[in-house]
Amino acid sequence: MAGPGSPRRASRGASALLAAALLYAALGDVVRSEQQIPLSVVKLWASAFGGEIKSIAAKYSGSQLLQKKYKEYEKDVAIEEIDGLQLVKKLAKNMEEMFHKKSEAVRRLVEAAEEAHLKHEFDADLQYEYFNAVLINERDKDGNFLELGKEFILAPNDHFNNLPVNISLSDVQVPTNMYNKDPAIVNGVYWSESLNKVFVDNFDRDPSLIWQYFGSAKGFFRQYPGIKWEPDENGVIAFDCRNRKWYIQAATSPKDVVILVDVSGSMKGLRLTIAKQTVSSILDTLGDDDFFNIIAYNEELHYVEPCLNGTLVQADRTNKEHFREHLDKLFAKGIGMLDIALNEAFNILSDFNHTGQGSICSQAIMLITDGAVDTYDTIFAKYNWPDRKVRIFTYLIGREAAFADNLKWMACANKGFFTQISTLADVQENVMEYLHVLSRPKVIDQEHDVVWTEAYIDSTLPQAQKLTDDQGPVLMTTVAMPVFSKQNETRSKGILLGVVGTDVPVKELLKTIPKYKLGIHGYAFAITNNGYILTHPELRLLYEEGKKRRKPNYSSVDLSEVEWEDRDDVLRNAMVNRKTGKFSMEVKKTVDKGFRCGAFQRSWEIFLPRECNHRRRSYCNTDLHPEHRHLSQLEAIKLYLKGKEPLLQCDKELIQEVLFDAVVSAPIEAYWTSLALNKSENSDKGVEVAFLGTRTGLSRINLFVGAEQLTNQDFLKAGDKENIFNADHFPLWYRRAAEQIPGSFVYSIPFSTGPVNKSNVVTASTSIQLLDERKSPVVAAVGIQMKLEFFQRKFWTASRQCASLDGKCSISCDDETVNCYLIDNNGFILVSEDYTQTGDFFGEIEGAVMNKLLTMGSFKRITLYDYQAMCRANKESSDGAHGLLDPYNAFLSAVKWIMTELVLFLVEFNLCSWWHSDMTAKAQKLKQTLEPCDTEYPAFVSERTIKETTGNIACEDCSKSFVIQQIPSSNLFMVVVDSSCLCESVAPITMAPIEIRYNESLKCERLKAQKIRRRPESCHGFHPEENARECGGAPSLQAQTVLLLLPLLLMLFSR
Repeated sequence: MAGPGSPRRASRGASALLAAALLYAALGDVVRSEQQIPLSVVKLWASAFGGEIKSIAAKYSGSQLLQKKYKEYEKDVAIEEIDGLQLVKKLAKNMEEMFHKKSEAVRRLVEAAEEAHLKHEFDADLQYEYFNAVLINERDKDGNFLELGKEFILAPNDHFNNLPVNISLSDVQVPTNMYNKDPAIVNGVYWSESLNKVFVDNFDRDPSLIWQYFGSAKGFFRQYPGIKWEPDENGVIAFDCRNRKWYIQAATSPKDVVILVDVSGSMKGLRLTIAKQTVSSILDTLGDDDFFNIIAYNEELHYVEPCLNGTLVQADRTNKEHFREHLDKLFAKGIGMLDIALNEAFNILSDFNHTGQGSICSQAIMLITDGAVDTYDTIFAKYNWPDRKVRIFTYLIGREAAFADNLKWMACANKGFFTQISTLADVQENVMEYLHVLSRPKVIDQEHDVVWTEAYIDSTLPQAQKLTDDQGPVLMTTVAMPVFSKQNETRSKGILLGVVGTDVPVKELLKTIPKYKLGIHGYAFAITNNGYILTHPELRLLYEEGKKRRKPNYSSVDLSEVEWEDRDDVLRNAMVNRKTGKFSMEVKKTVDKGFRCGAFQRSWEIFLPRECNHRRRSYCNTDLHPEHRHLSQLEAIKLYLKGKEPLLQCDKELIQEVLFDAVVSAPIEAYWTSLALNKSENSDKGVEVAFLGTRTGLSRINLFVGAEQLTNQDFLKAGDKENIFNADHFPLWYRRAAEQIPGSFVYSIPFSTGPVNKSNVVTASTSIQLLDERKSPVVAAVGIQMKLEFFQRKFWTASRQCASLDGKCSISCDDETVNCYLIDNNGFILVSEDYTQTGDFFGEIEGAVMNKLLTMGSFKRITLYDYQAMCRANKESSDGAHGLLDPYNAFLSAVKWIMTELVLFLVEFNLCSWWHSDMTAKAQKLKQTLEPCDTEYPAFVSERTIKETTGNIACEDCSKSFVIQQIPSSNLFMVVVDSSCLCESVAPITMAPIEIRYNESLKCERLKAQKIRRRPESCHGFHPEENARECGGAPSLQAQTVLLLLPLLLMLFSR
């Protein structure tokens, strides 16, 4: 297919065809092997095209004018070399102040909550009408407000993403599985009403605060500002604040846990299902500071992950999901030998503790079984008494109480807790009990440790669910603090009232960092004590562009997976260990969606505030006061310069520099206008846009055509994140221009992440330097965007020139014997006779030539790694879940559950398992899913010192010749290839990523690998005054459950 402006082949007559055939027959392959492409002609073409296109780019961008203007101010400008270490120290100090400010807001909430509870006397008959977040503003069929659903004024607020909120009051969410008027909840809601004043006061003191809340140990969640909660499509709100990481992290200390699961024959059926769900719920309560392992036992021990025999692993998301997958492989048989399991668990905890790894704080054994025939006091005496450093938590599965006394004795004798789990619905609430036990020492110590969580996207809260697609996911961290009972009579019991917290968007942490001082390729980032990324410009949260799906392990990406060239973890470990200093190394940095790569010498300066370290650019902080929130940055700067807004905080140095840039670059506006008015200069409207950007973030744009006539309507718009100034980076065209030799232009076509990567525009940009020196700082960049068809036409025109006096060219791109290409310094095609090849990688089209260029050193292959990739995998799946979506099946399933509960004493668990499973058991089938994986992929970079190359490639039956010539003052190369020799024996060179597959041995080593981490400074594992007698008891069927079953049974029998 011929592209726009490409040469058309001259038609050949019959005689010409006959002559060519005779010549071919006479000389055979010898002719093709001697086909040569004259270098001088290709050099002429390249020179002609280079001169023409640079003239156009320089003229319409105004680069020479802007360079001249900056030179005029050379003597008035002082170049200051920034001390990176001092800069980072200053930023760290600012960060500490911000952390302290957020922590103080939370501390005020703690003090108010504890004081309110101290003054409150529990009243079992208390009646109190509170604002229920689900029921507010709801009316019955008569138009009256529902109980707990009074009128609650909501108004959109731009500080809260324009969501309808009430900034005067908080409201309360109660989980669906809890009773709204339970006395414990009503009393808790009543005394916590006093937090409303503190919520509002905190917001007045620090208007940058967003959501503040109190998560009660009883299960309710008080949130400010108040907002309406909506159930999901099944009428359920699954959110339980006690399952959130911020709650667990603040309520307990780090812990090492061994989970023992009974898989003897008596555990068959529903019991094993409940046991697996119990294990899964326990895993939900473990965080990045915890370590664990799971052992199944009958007459033998079965490590759920055999590779991890005798050790513990960090409870990050990846490891927990790995264990969950292996839980499905457990089946029940044989006899349960609990003694060997307990011995193994104690030995693991002791050995692991002596290695210096793990939490070095609390230790626990979780026992999940349907019975124990002994109390095993000899084992506890050997390993755990008298200090009782390892707590024992026992979960009795099933309704039988024959073994309850033994299991309860084991828990009580070892400072643990006993609970009985009869149904799947009981699991979550009973598992949560152990957290309250582990919180006792902290409560008795009255240590209000401040915790900061890792970065996360909370999609369960209504404010996250209501964000529009263009707002995208909000990455945040939470600062939280526990709330304790201070009543004297409860001191030894160590009663945790709950946890208070406030969300801090990660972007707030970055506002103190002046991006313009970090350099064009500079960036700042932060990690947690575990080495996981809190914020980094290369952290990718989503996959499947457009669908906005979160990666499952986005919150536990280790720094080494992004800064992967730090192979010895020098940078990572220095940050984890809170060291101060600097070092440098050569890195390979990708740009333009990973398609392009360059090598840089990069330096790091490390200085950590008391909590973390980070990035961003902002002229004025418009979030501090409500009256400024509506202001744009330009409006804020104007007010600041007038001096009429003393409360408006702005970066004086940055504003001075951007004003300087505005004065210097002002003449270019008149220059562009004069070009636009002279229509004859751009009669074919090939050049559409001219643009300018300075290091301080000043942008100027000029259209040479009407906005509706633009070929690329998205360029330099808000959604074009790669090409506009933002918090993460300078624009792509700015960064690429800065990499080029001063005075030269860099040309590129935009890349798309879609299946077809085609573009119809070309962008050209060049850097503006303050001095003539090679290392002079880049102060600005200018460029143009032109139609691809216009650009290609200039190329074909140049390629028709020849130096012969008679005008007869020895070779031309019109000839069928050659193929002509224009490629960039990364090997991507900008011009080809086949228009559909535009944007493709040259190696995919001319594999033999690209391979030769790599061999000759004209191009270099660079291997890159992606440890955040998603790969397609085939997994077994079941359609069982779909049956639950059908109303009839859902109803029938509910009826079966009810009947099972009523006749359980006759049929026991095995029949229940059969009864329960026939609704969900479906034929397994393979389903293709996307899963996290590691990949490697190549990138290609031209060697700048090689300007031209000729070569011959020996193929199977012919010799293929080619010439490559650099286009002057650009990043482009003209490639002319002999097309008569196909050289099909050489495979194309692709840039497709290849999944790195690990053998079982290497997988095991990766699971065992423990990177350096820094433990939380605080540990509250035990307290001598702790009351260990509060250790649980067997639950009984409550009247509420019977009341719930009755209407369903009546409905069933009435049908």
